[in-house]
Amino acid sequence: MKRKISLIIAAMAIMMTKVFAGTIHVVATTQDLKSIAEFIGGNKVDVFGIATGYQNPHFVDPKPSYIIKLSNADVFITVGLDLETGWSPPLLASSRNPKIQKGNAGYVDASIGVQLMQVPSSINRGEGDIHIYGNPHYWLDPLNGKQIARNICDGLERISPENKFFFEANLKTFNETIDTKLKTWNAQMAKYKGSKIIAYHNEWCYFENRFGLQVVDFLEPKPGIPPTPSQLVKIIGEVKDNHIKVIISSPYFTTSSSDVVAKQTGAKVLTLATSAGAFDSVKTYFDVFDYNIHQLTNALQ
Repeated sequence: MKRKISLIIAAMAIMMTKVFAGTIHVVATTQDLKSIAEFIGGNKVDVFGIATGYQNPHFVDPKPSYIIKLSNADVFITVGLDLETGWSPPLLASSRNPKIQKGNAGYVDASIGVQLMQVPSSINRGEGDIHIYGNPHYWLDPLNGKQIARNICDGLERISPENKFFFEANLKTFNETIDTKLKTWNAQMAKYKGSKIIAYHNEWCYFENRFGLQVVDFLEPKPGIPPTPSQLVKIIGEVKDNHIKVIISSPYFTTSSSDVVAKQTGAKVLTLATSAGAFDSVKTYFDVFDYNIHQLTNALQ
């Protein structure tokens, strides 16, 4: 009996080894990319996301554990542009994994094909933290999620062409889900189109454009520059003059400056999800929009 149990355990171990060996190992820089990759890859992939959903993706400590993940990865997915420029290139170089280096089959730049906003005509660092390729927070328009998914699907197919039909079927389902949910999200936001809001940092232009909001100003006087007393005075005046009801921020920014404005004006401070994993209830890419639109419509009504 013991020998029979041992043989069963051994057979199961061999089966698990084969399954594991056939798994495509993916490393994504953010939780949104991780969520979309898991949707497209299904049970063919094992995906690790580096930046947490409540972490500023511009600033990530390059831990040795990330290098180990990258050294064993078949696919690397990046937001691209210059979002992760301070930490992603050193991690990639340290991984010494040729498959996932830029230009090779396992490297996926999720920004390819996305129509970028706020692309500067000239670069002046005196204007603060300017993104030289355009605003990199493009995933906050759910329609851009479809292009991200297409790029990820292409990357998985390069690595595993035998699973092309599987990935394409999942991509179709993903796109249909976006289309269905977008109808709901647009219907929920229709009443509030044109609503003026204040944001802490300039990371909402794609979301603003998709859902018809109007960001009047930012608590940061220039991108990456903390709010100053003079800027807060200016914002307080703008909130009062425009009867602005909402100030939006992200989990990785302090709300102390927003709270000062709210106390003086009665505006409500909302900490929205900039990524999957930002809050316990925001587990997937779709949840980001479900959560944010629920918060906004409640505050704006």
